[in-house]
Amino acid sequence: MHKVTKFITAIFFSLTTFWLWQSSPVLATKTLNWSEPAELQTLDPALSVDTTSSEILRNSYEGLYRLENNGKLSPALVTKEKISSDGLTYTFSLQKDARWSNNDPVTAADFVFSWRRALTPQTGAANVQLFDGIKNAKAIASGQVAPDQLGVVALDKHTLQVTLENKIPYFESLTTAPIFAPLNEKAVAKFGKEYGTSAKKAIFNGPFTVKAWTGPEQKWSLTKNAKYWDKGHVKLDKINFLVTKSTSTSYNMFQSGQLDKTDLSQDQAQALKKDPDFVARKQARIHYLDINKERPALKNLNIRRALSYAIDRKQLVERVLANGSITTESFIPKGLMSYKGQDFSKLAATKVGTSFDKKKAQAYLAKGLKELGQKELTLELLGDDEDLSKKTNEFLQSQLESNLPHVTIKTANINKKNRITRMQQGDFDLVSTGWGADYQDATSVLDLFTADSHYNFGKWKNPEYDKLLAQAKTNSGAKRISDLLRASDLLNKEQAVIPLYQPALATLLKKDVQALQYAPIGGYNFKTTVVK
Repeated sequence: MHKVTKFITAIFFSLTTFWLWQSSPVLATKTLNWSEPAELQTLDPALSVDTTSSEILRNSYEGLYRLENNGKLSPALVTKEKISSDGLTYTFSLQKDARWSNNDPVTAADFVFSWRRALTPQTGAANVQLFDGIKNAKAIASGQVAPDQLGVVALDKHTLQVTLENKIPYFESLTTAPIFAPLNEKAVAKFGKEYGTSAKKAIFNGPFTVKAWTGPEQKWSLTKNAKYWDKGHVKLDKINFLVTKSTSTSYNMFQSGQLDKTDLSQDQAQALKKDPDFVARKQARIHYLDINKERPALKNLNIRRALSYAIDRKQLVERVLANGSITTESFIPKGLMSYKGQDFSKLAATKVGTSFDKKKAQAYLAKGLKELGQKELTLELLGDDEDLSKKTNEFLQSQLESNLPHVTIKTANINKKNRITRMQQGDFDLVSTGWGADYQDATSVLDLFTADSHYNFGKWKNPEYDKLLAQAKTNSGAKRISDLLRASDLLNKEQAVIPLYQPALATLLKKDVQALQYAPIGGYNFKTTVVK
């Protein structure tokens, strides 16, 4: 080969290699690598009960409305909404170009099918109380009325009409919950009870589809949905998810460039709060101890009060969590809803059942043990097997044992899925758990403890409480606020649960991750996210 030719060839290959090396980061910018603290549980919107599943479902299914950055409510499949003069009938015009990932059109009938299915008792949906207020929903959920009597009809292929029994001031916000997403009836019929148990046994209509998940995996991915009606605004090709229960592991992976986001432990948050990548996320959640009232000792109100007053919540958020979490004086998260310009959590604030008082704790314990005819008490405290949960339970164990004589606390930190199963089976004494609001109203958290709630794992029952919440769903204005406040007071006075704190999520996020949307309700929305 001629020397000049060799020289030109060498230059060509050098430039090609340089171009390819330079190009690879550009290609990689369409992929996001994300850490999750817990496993994905289900891809069936009707069965979701955990934070991870909810977040994945909100990115792979699309309903009537969506929550965008900072909780802003925006239309999703709705192009037009009409509300009747009495506020009881909503008529929604839907996107005509919307399609499922199998290329079937998304229709109004898909909403009708999904909502009826969720309310059918045999489905075993956990969030059916969210449908309360829609015509016949409660009667259907209890098996008294057939699902086809639900107040939702498809007027035509792209027009959905919903009839309410009473006004629901937060109705649009309510429909952002995963359980209100449409479902492809053909896919559900094909997979039956196995629908949503793996990525291959579900069909999606959102910005992304789920890949490489069959149930127990510690990793999976969201990939851009080629059939999504608004795919032009979806910039990412893929999001890789990895469950990292140790924030030390995820932090090291973040530092080495393997992850674009990591959650932080207490020590990490304290050390890194001035790092330019540090971001603290507000959450519309309450972390609390649920109490199994079917246990003889915990049926005793004085014992429950003793446990609550023995916990120094300020020390918990400042020394153990140290991630921006705040103490709470009720079961209502700050920023969830307001009334006449005032945060509802301030209206509901009380020291009863939410504060630390060692003398009161010991006095209530003495009364309780005397009533039970016992001299000592041993309880198991259940929690998850990730770092923060372990540290929280260690702190709670220390507080309860050091502030309450003759009380022994045994801790058990297990896989989240198994913890949820034990809660559902009533197999616990105390359990460290949390609840995130599904929509922007106090009923989203207070409804957990009605007698018929699927989430009332501790089996607390109070007819007056149920009555007040039922009234709050038909009353309006000052009367409705009064009902909600009285219900909140009852929850605290009866120590149905032990409120601990309102969590914040301390994270590190790469600066080149932009246009990421985050809502205190629902978590991360990746639709518009780009990586520069």
